[in-house]
Amino acid sequence: MTGDAGCGPREWLAVDETAADFLSRSLSTRPPILLPPPLHRAPLRPGNVVEIAGPSNSGKSQLLLMAAVQCILPKEWEGVYFGGLGKAVMYIDLDCRFDVLRLAQILRKRITHGCGSAHPPSEDFEKDVSKDKFHSFQDTLFSDCMKRFLYVRCYNSSELIATLKSLNSQSEARSKVFGIGIYFLLLDSIGAFYWIDRAPQPTTESKGTTISFQSITENVVQEIRKFLQLQPVLVLVTKAPTYGEGITASNDFQRGSSKYMLDDSTASRYSKREEEKNSSCREYMPSAWQTLVTHRIKLQDLAQEAGFSSEQDNNVLSVHTSEWVHPPLNTKEKFYIKDDGVGFIQ
Repeated sequence: MTGDAGCGPREWLAVDETAADFLSRSLSTRPPILLPPPLHRAPLRPGNVVEIAGPSNSGKSQLLLMAAVQCILPKEWEGVYFGGLGKAVMYIDLDCRFDVLRLAQILRKRITHGCGSAHPPSEDFEKDVSKDKFHSFQDTLFSDCMKRFLYVRCYNSSELIATLKSLNSQSEARSKVFGIGIYFLLLDSIGAFYWIDRAPQPTTESKGTTISFQSITENVVQEIRKFLQLQPVLVLVTKAPTYGEGITASNDFQRGSSKYMLDDSTASRYSKREEEKNSSCREYMPSAWQTLVTHRIKLQDLAQEAGFSSEQDNNVLSVHTSEWVHPPLNTKEKFYIKDDGVGFIQ
């Protein structure tokens, strides 16, 4: 719409455009991104900031890994359809809990599933292609996908801000070498340094600025906004609840419990769980962060209550619930996480 080189800066104002043309141009410029469930319910596009909130063991990091695999997988590879995006991912690990083996497991499962769909056993695929060549095909694709995965570990907020400042230069460098820039920015998790940043009292620097948790968060938000202006990407951020004195996470409480506990402790156990659920909804991030977030989904762990198990492998699956808070979809869905992906429970 800006016109060719040499046109005046206001040339685009003289061009008429219908609503249909505008929608077509907008969708082609920033098309909606297809993500694995339950993130697929809301239409997400580059420039959106999605907050995935929930307590420990609610599946937040697993959804990030599956979204990363969806991004680094190609849409098609040598005639085989995989349904990915073929873009680069920047994964910023703040919790220091990133599991590269889990990422590799999810990626290999997706590759195997795509190859199996293209060459089902009924076609006797191994008659035309040897097993060695078939495994070489998978290994080559796996290596190509992992080249699009960028990993950074930060141990404090200063390192996080420094990493965010270098995002644009890193994306440009990747674009020059591989022809693609960063398309997904994943942060796990944004509240990792909450207590560290709040521990010291605010101090004044020589320039007159105040160092506090709010000022640090404002710097993080500012750097993310700068990067989004230069290069629109989809930002997915996990956020765990903070627990004050006397509040215990459910998994911590369960570790201290035993199946041999007396029956009269049942009421105390459920009161603890209710207390955790209420505290998990408590917002502790400053307003600067809340205004940055465009979408928010809340997860809960239901593995203990649901007792959902697979008859095929006789393993208890990780069962969770998802609820879109912003935009509010007024639906709460149950889903489970397995090696081969996510599935809904009807």
